[in-house]
Amino acid sequence: MMKPLLASLLLLAASASAQVPESGRWQELTFNPDEVDASMEDRYIDRTVDLAAAGKLDEDRKLLARVRYISAELIRVAIELKPEAAQWQWEVHTTSDPEIDAICMAGGKILVGSAFVRQLALTDGELATLLAHEVAHVVAEHPRETLSEALLLNRFPAVPLDVVVARLDSDLSLQIRLSQLSSLQESEADQLGMVLAHRAGWAADDMVSFYRKLGEGERAALVSSAYPASASRLSMAKGMARLFGD
Repeated sequence: MMKPLLASLLLLAASASAQVPESGRWQELTFNPDEVDASMEDRYIDRTVDLAAAGKLDEDRKLLARVRYISAELIRVAIELKPEAAQWQWEVHTTSDPEIDAICMAGGKILVGSAFVRQLALTDGELATLLAHEVAHVVAEHPRETLSEALLLNRFPAVPLDVVVARLDSDLSLQIRLSQLSSLQESEADQLGMVLAHRAGWAADDMVSFYRKLGEGERAALVSSAYPASASRLSMAKGMARLFGD
């Protein structure tokens, strides 16, 4: 059996440096992207199977059609920014589970909550902004970066990815230590998401409107301590809109 110290050194030696599209921020990514994608796919399958069994998956066929239509153009632009995304098995579903707002897991696994969309009465352009924010997270490799940072923060030996995932799910102190990175990632996803939406053809006014609605919706799940202040997000959206020249 490989000694823990040697295993750790080999894992760190395998780390890859990467840059976030558009911002150019450098990242240290320890885990293999295929391994992360496969792990997130397993979690997505488990979640969607459970939702389907509960009768809470894809019930709103009209919303599902909207989300898939909007996602198609965002995925096209995502592939332009990150060619590897063309190999991902993209999947799009909706759910009536009120605990889910919108997520995009590594590997292109999208899930949108119908209650959240209704709560904010999102137009297609506003819905595109929401989806673009989530897609931006995976284009920027945020899930992989978070797992890599969790490994380093805990000085783990070369443990399997699923051990780190489980620890990240259950260890509040680890989540707190990752809060600064999480905040940075959310700001990055806001800006990169607006770039994705803009290049997919959506109007900047819709993007500004989305962040205005998000700030006004006090119960909105995307308004929390992990995210920049609502006023800052709206100011960012207005600034990006001016850059787009809409």
